[in-house]
Amino acid sequence: MILAKIPKDAGEYVRKKLFKMGIVRKDYKIFEENGFIYLPLKDVPDEETLEKYEFTIEEGTVESREYRKTPQELVAENVEIDDCLKKYLPQRWERLGKVLIIRIPPELEEQRMKVAEAYAKVLDVNCVVREKGHIQGIQRIPDVEVLYGNDTETVHFENGIYYKLDVSKLMFSSGNIDEKLRMSALDCTGETIIDMFAGIGYFTLPLAVHTNASKIIACELNPVSYEYLKYNIKLNNVEKVVTPILGDNMDLEGERIADRIIMGYVHTTHLHLKKAFALIKSGGIIHYHDTYPLEIFPDAALEHIRKAAGERNYTVTNIHEVKSYSPGVSHMVMDITVED
Repeated sequence: MILAKIPKDAGEYVRKKLFKMGIVRKDYKIFEENGFIYLPLKDVPDEETLEKYEFTIEEGTVESREYRKTPQELVAENVEIDDCLKKYLPQRWERLGKVLIIRIPPELEEQRMKVAEAYAKVLDVNCVVREKGHIQGIQRIPDVEVLYGNDTETVHFENGIYYKLDVSKLMFSSGNIDEKLRMSALDCTGETIIDMFAGIGYFTLPLAVHTNASKIIACELNPVSYEYLKYNIKLNNVEKVVTPILGDNMDLEGERIADRIIMGYVHTTHLHLKKAFALIKSGGIIHYHDTYPLEIFPDAALEHIRKAAGERNYTVTNIHEVKSYSPGVSHMVMDITVED
């Protein structure tokens, strides 16, 4: 067995570096002896690595151990590609029900079908798609390529909620799970809620299932999303609570009818703030989402709110990041309490 002999005082630092390089044997135990840490390796490191981290190589006997292999390790064992390419295998993915969404690096472009099949078998999914580009347009249509299987429709279970969708036609952001959990933990007893950008029910369903809301008006512009919204309302048995509406939220009728408004959209959400202020009751709360460059946040957001509020009084609280959208730009959310 190839062993890295590392001085004890540098053992943890070098161990982490060698693990990151992927050359440590996880099926054998690390042990300490006479002031040195002995680390079982797959191969002898190059001279540059030996000199940089100041350790030596020995041969020895090591006790084996059982460990649970990661999905990446299982894929690497089963995929039929050259060993030199295995270091490029995707380390992250998004799983929605029985569909897997992955990004394929340029180095694996020609092998993408083989890679997708290996991930499908290891992770037990029926379909694998790759993200080719960014979400497009106001209706948030994904740009994907099917690499394995053909059924892009799935049912995803999250936080006690079932979401049916087609990943080739609709986005599903797992990055806002914390915000969905925050909404589902609210006490909305007796409230009328308007979800201005309902989608397939991302926020509507957690509110309907978990918060004891009296009525939720779920507005969605995209006809495909709207059909899945209607299906998911039935799937989660909240037909008595949720009223789905197909159309532009700017056309919603009434004034000061909502106790709470969800604005779970990004990019141009501020254009709908004036309508939200028209719909919210005195004492109500608007949960306002949008994307902003960090260099102008929160000043730009607060200015948008000020202009939309008109003569109405309000306070802004719970300003926080949902997720990083791109370098220097974040998906932010803040709560606006209207107090006439």
